[in-house]
Amino acid sequence: MQSVAVYCGSSSGTKPEFELAARELGKRFADNNIQLIYGGAKVGLMGHIANEVLIHNGKAIGVLPTFLAAKEVAHDALTEMHMVDNMHERKAMMHELSDAFVALPGGYGTFEELFEMITWGQLGLHKKPIAILNVLGYYDALAAQMKNMVEYGFLKQDAHDMVLVATSVTDLMRQISGYHAMQGHKWISDLEQT
Repeated sequence: MQSVAVYCGSSSGTKPEFELAARELGKRFADNNIQLIYGGAKVGLMGHIANEVLIHNGKAIGVLPTFLAAKEVAHDALTEMHMVDNMHERKAMMHELSDAFVALPGGYGTFEELFEMITWGQLGLHKKPIAILNVLGYYDALAAQMKNMVEYGFLKQDAHDMVLVATSVTDLMRQISGYHAMQGHKWISDLEQT
């Protein structure tokens, strides 16, 4: 694994543990020669993880839409910065540059990016690990909702299981390293039979 996309908040949140987790993950990436691929901002958890990677001589690669650069949120000390026209191009480029995807706490944008990669994985458009770092139970409600989706027949168990959930950086790295992609797309054959 050479590069990991991280989706996270442009805010630091209300608990110091969110920043600490972002910084710990950034250091782990640098220590293991894993490039950070992220949204390119200098603020919030995005800034914390990038700064930690850079402090420890790692590589941080940003992908930022031009309209956000105009708001002066761009990190100016990254290894590389890719400027793109819009959010769609940002997600596509982050996907192309990454070997895995990780979500830290964040807001709507984080959830949207995470769910797009989950959907692409379910559709077989990639076979890369997708993981959630569940700091302080931030993603507990989402994990419960995903179980509801299986229980009520809107999600197959294998699609549920392709999303890794970890409560520590060590566990996250272990799960990503041992990831096996979902085999087949049974839900498509189920649709064809109806």
